[in-house]
Amino acid sequence: MAGTDEGTVAAEDDALYVLTAVLLTPAQFPSVLGDDYLEACTALGLAPLVDGYGLVLGQDGDGARWTVVVDDVSLVAVAIASWDCGMEHDLSPDERTVVAALPGWPLAVAVAAPGVPAPHDPDPAVADGPALAPPDTSTWGPAQRRLGADEIALQWALWREQIDEPGTPAAEPDVSDGTGQSDNGPEDSEDAETQAQAGSGRSGIRRVLAEARAYVDTPPPLGRVRSSFAPGDARTLRADGPGWSLVARTDDIAFILLDEEPGEVLPVGRGPKLPSLLEALDKIAVRPL
Repeated sequence: MAGTDEGTVAAEDDALYVLTAVLLTPAQFPSVLGDDYLEACTALGLAPLVDGYGLVLGQDGDGARWTVVVDDVSLVAVAIASWDCGMEHDLSPDERTVVAALPGWPLAVAVAAPGVPAPHDPDPAVADGPALAPPDTSTWGPAQRRLGADEIALQWALWREQIDEPGTPAAEPDVSDGTGQSDNGPEDSEDAETQAQAGSGRSGIRRVLAEARAYVDTPPPLGRVRSSFAPGDARTLRADGPGWSLVARTDDIAFILLDEEPGEVLPVGRGPKLPSLLEALDKIAVRPL
């Protein structure tokens, strides 16, 4: 997570030493907080504004953690882009743009402000409500599953290289067993446990693709399907639903992660059906401005 120790923001009558910032918009939000934009806003107790928010995370002079919510999304976006390019940028939102100052941090932050005490939650006497805390990602579940999908989208080329048939159409997506092979039955050498695991993966993939197709006919909550830049004329698609996450390139294959399959990444071969599904999802997806 990019950040800077430059800039201060008013928070609870004290200066906030800015450490980092993230966007909370329909097209770009910390997916660890929810499957869609509405869930992410609810996790922070915020109304889902159409244009979204910027979240500024930092420490006050006593070292306490604060999350300042601002409605100047462009200002925060420029700061994040500058930090990502290795440039210094003073993020100091005008007090008139501050929507709320929330105690705690909703995300894990690996840095701390110099010259102040170590990060800690604010004194409950000055905090308006319980302190925010990052979702538990120590065990497999929705939060860790969504973080895994984030990593695949970020490191697509690395994950794609692990598939045995790069650039070659694999099995039909609705009959893939999660290994790029068609559902023609297990090899004789497979034991019962392996067969059961393959069957579970196939069933999960069918369910996810069916639910994703349903999104095309009945639009899901805002942010459930997002489209972002990819090399060439392609787009990177991200879709989430109850218990699943999907990451795909519109010109390539897809990967699925399931709550019921801890740590497993299930590739879906391109086949004849996946391209049309991805094209349809891209049309209904929200995109960064």
